[in-house]
Amino acid sequence: MIAFLANIFGYLLNFFNNLLGNYGLAIILFCLVMKIAMIPLSIKQQKSQKKSMELQEEVKAIQFKYKNDPEKLNKETMELYKREKMSPFSGCFLAIIQMILLISVFYMVREPLTFVKNIDKESINNYVTTLKEEELIPNEAYSQMAVISEANKIKVLKDENSELDEKQKKLSETFGDKLNEISTNMDFIGIDLSKVPSQNSSDFKVYIIPVLYVISSFASIKLTTAMQTKKKEKDVIEIENENDSIDEEKTEETQDPMEQANKNMALIMPIMAVSISLIAPLGLALYWLTNNVLMILERLVLNKVIKDEEE
Repeated sequence: MIAFLANIFGYLLNFFNNLLGNYGLAIILFCLVMKIAMIPLSIKQQKSQKKSMELQEEVKAIQFKYKNDPEKLNKETMELYKREKMSPFSGCFLAIIQMILLISVFYMVREPLTFVKNIDKESINNYVTTLKEEELIPNEAYSQMAVISEANKIKVLKDENSELDEKQKKLSETFGDKLNEISTNMDFIGIDLSKVPSQNSSDFKVYIIPVLYVISSFASIKLTTAMQTKKKEKDVIEIENENDSIDEEKTEETQDPMEQANKNMALIMPIMAVSISLIAPLGLALYWLTNNVLMILERLVLNKVIKDEEE
């Protein structure tokens, strides 16, 4: 499943790369097309999350009322979801689909020769072996990026009629007539997308995309938290109007586990974002950055559209 999707996405990314002549622009366009294609799923997910949040207060009331009767608690909770035509697992199902797509794209961007360039496995192994012999692969996980990087250097030197050193001559012979096919324009506004920040610490430009990615991750988490807080405050006000007061003991004892999980995630995700963006090629970080920015815009637009529909 993952490899199948990665191949499909690879054909699309390769088409955009050939069309635009720039890997960075191709990644951005690919993200945009993917996000547009996923709009129906995103709308369904956002509506599901909104509906789930609306039911949380009722779920908490049931949890408090039947806290000493687990059987009755489960029965009443399921009846609530059935009455509201809502599945407690709908959010998980949609999240799983998105996770599969995300992993597929990760494989595609991490192994561009396999999924984007569609080069046979034997040739790729030959290129990687040659680079290993010449000690030109600093990270095994991104060996294909190293192949593209070296191919780019050789192509530039050949186009300029410059002399190749011994290592480059050996690599040039290994690449043969596939040199032009392997080489890819990885320059994006002066940043080499094949570089890994942790391996190029002396080049300050390698930190631009990771820093922007981390900022976008914080912004995304902040936006999600703000939306959930606003919805929760609205529900509390409605309950206060109906009941005049809230049982504090009830609120504490029935604290939503999902809410606590979101708080923990808000702390963990930025740390993960920093770690991953520093050890991954910048092409992958650019994909995550673009996806984050588009996701923020999507949430704002869909939230407005759904709100207008309800009103």
